[in-house]
This record gives sequence, structure tokens and C-alpha cells, in this order.
Amino acid sequence: MTEAPGPHPADPARDDPVHGDAYDAVVLAGGAARRLGGADKPGVRIGGRALLDRVLTACAGARATVVVAGPRPTARPVSWAREEPPGGGPLAALDAGVGALSPGAESVVVLSADLPFLGERTVHLLRDALAARDTDGVLLTDADGRDQPLVAMYRAAALRRVLAALRTEHGALTGLPLRLLVRNLELARITDPVASFDCDTWDDIAAARSRIREHGHVLDEWISAAKDELGLDLDVDTGVLLDLARDAAHGVARPAAPLTTFLVGYAAAQAGGGPEAVAAAAAKAAALADRWAQEAESATKPGDAAPDAGRDAQ
Repeated sequence: MTEAPGPHPADPARDDPVHGDAYDAVVLAGGAARRLGGADKPGVRIGGRALLDRVLTACAGARATVVVAGPRPTARPVSWAREEPPGGGPLAALDAGVGALSPGAESVVVLSADLPFLGERTVHLLRDALAARDTDGVLLTDADGRDQPLVAMYRAAALRRVLAALRTEHGALTGLPLRLLVRNLELARITDPVASFDCDTWDDIAAARSRIREHGHVLDEWISAAKDELGLDLDVDTGVLLDLARDAAHGVARPAAPLTTFLVGYAAAQAGGGPEAVAAAAAKAAALADRWAQEAESATKPGDAAPDAGRDAQ
């Protein structure tokens, strides 16, 4: 069985936003998946989310996103394009995706739809690396040092120039390999065996499913999946909510934990939503749970009855 790569230095879903230039995204999702027996690879679920949706979450900061494939329901809004004829290969698909973008963004992130561990952190890293270099693009290499041109950020002008030159030279891009693109661009490289891990076989998919259920990953994976499923685009400090759930369970009663976090979410929504509203509601609930805990502790100490109760008895 394929072994999924080891832990990533940071969880993509929880990284702080990185400032940089606007970019567009092209996601290739129309391959034949022969090594999966022709299965619908973009729709295969890892951690409850379709592979395509996981990749779309990673490039959520794009100004515009074009998916090259037949239209399907997705967790995020996208535009659709298709190479002619369909199944013409990755270079033809890339040309169709780039052609569907409107002018504007200076860079384009190009991604395949089978990257279970890709996150915004890596997309931002590619974008910022390109901004800091005088090259045509920046791509990832895998653990064996192989170029991954479908996990890369390219300058839009250079990408269009080379694609046009290849069309002129070959008449059409159908069936041409991606290495022709790489060969004609000046590229920088970053090694990342986690983000570049792709699912080509069922063993790869099994390895990815196993990895996200490891102790160090499962909670963040679950939160990301739940946010996608509920249509939430909100970054919150899960540590604060976990601490609140613990305090409510210990200071009040075990069932208070899920009910309290639900009420915090509802209160935050009533207050306009956003991380600040969640933090403020959580702080209030945590203070309340602390007061309950203090009262429970004082009630167990002999001779420590509440003052008002003592006066009433007199």
C-alpha cells in the first residue's frame, strides 16, 4: 500500500492569511483515472469531502477559479471549461482553462483535482515565492524530486505565451505532454512531499484516508469538512471552543459541552458573525462556566454557605 507522507509543518486550514498579489486558479479535473478503473476521481471522498472540493478550498483566495471538466456540484462557486475534444490531455485542458480566464490577475495557480493534502498555506507559499523571484513560475517537487507542474503558480503572461507558441508549433495541444510546458518556462522549485501527494491509485486513496484520521490531523480535518458542508467561510480558534467545551463539561455537566458551543455559535451569528464575534461569545460563556465551577467548589466546603442563604435562615 502507498504510504502517505508524514506530518506537514502546519495545518493548511489554520494558517494565518498571507498578503500578496491577486491570482486566478485553474483546476484540472477531467482525467480518465485509468489507474482507478475509470472511477470519478474528483468525486472520490477523503475525510468526507470530494477531492475536487478539497482542492477548491485550498485555492479559495483566487480572484476567479476555472475547473476544466464537465460541470458538477461543488462546495465553492467556480466557472467551467472543457478542452476540445474532451480527454485531450493535461496540456490541452490547461489551455482551455487559461483561455476561460478574464485578463486581470498577474499569476495563475494551476492544480490537479487529486491533491488531498493541499492547503491554502501552500498556495500562498507558491504565490509569494513567485512574487519574490524573477522567474516564469514556481512549482512543487515531490519527495523524489520530480516536478509537479500541476501544483504550481505561473505568471499569466508567460503561461499564455508558451501555450500559444506550442499551439503554433504543433497545430493543436491534444495529447501533448506537460513537460513541453515546463521545458519552455524558467521555473523555480520548492520541495513539499505532503502538498504534492496525489491520488492515482486506490492504495493512494486508502493511505490518504488513513492519514487524516491520525491523532494529529483528525480534528482539523473534521472542522474543515464541516465548514465546507455547512457553507461556512470562517476561521475560528478551535482551541478556544475546545477549552470552553471542557470547562462546561467539568464545571456544569457533561452534556453542557455541545449545547454551550452550539449556543456560542448561535450568539456569534446573532452578533453578525466573524471570528471576533465567536471569540467574544466564547469568552462570556467561559466566564459563566468558571462561575458555576467556583460555586460548585465552594458548596463542597463545610461552613461555606452562601451569605444570603444564611441571612434568610435568621
